[in-house]
Amino acid sequence: MTARRVIVTGGSSGLGAAVVGLLTGRGDTVSVLDLKPPPESAPAVADVHLVDLADSRAAAAATLEAVTALGGLDAVVCCAGTDACGDLADIAAADWERVIAVNLLGTVAVIRAALAHLQRPEGRVVTVASTLGLRALPAATAYCASKFGIVGFSRALAAETGGRPAVTCIMPGGMDTAFFDGRDEQFKPPPDAHLNDPRSVAAAIAFALDQPPGCEVRELLVCPSGEPSWP
Repeated sequence: MTARRVIVTGGSSGLGAAVVGLLTGRGDTVSVLDLKPPPESAPAVADVHLVDLADSRAAAAATLEAVTALGGLDAVVCCAGTDACGDLADIAAADWERVIAVNLLGTVAVIRAALAHLQRPEGRVVTVASTLGLRALPAATAYCASKFGIVGFSRALAAETGGRPAVTCIMPGGMDTAFFDGRDEQFKPPPDAHLNDPRSVAAAIAFALDQPPGCEVRELLVCPSGEPSWP
């Protein structure tokens, strides 16, 4: 199937921007949901909806607006994510809860709003978890909780939908994006870390989207060869 109509959350930067670039480059029509607009140098998209995905009602409303702007919907790719590093006792409750709100509840809100428009064999949902959705590390309780939640949600949704739409959970390892900017040095990858180009992970997402009706990639772990968080 070509020329899909796709919603990409977090499409203004990082993995989301890489997905937008790949999809628009091959002729798909993309609507972006993000807290910030894409940079002027970014590929042209059908429309951009500025929304805080921590607000589930606003996320759902923006999703429906995007469906209308696209004239329908063929796929949703949920890339938006945030983090709050540190030991549980040291993280402010509001910061911890925002990670869950954006990463997990925002993903669920967008998919719930989009689901009625995707209920056919060609419909596709892609969620983005992490290697830390399968393996826990210290000082990452919020992120691990949200990403373990994405894995469980995606597995249950796939069982529920039975391929209408197909559901894929992508589990990336470390990527070379601005995700680590602004952190304390102890929570940044070391200077010699080998991180994946987000375009490589975007290619894996496109692979999942391109499966024929009736076939789906349920889960796909994509990481740099030297990934320390897996296995």
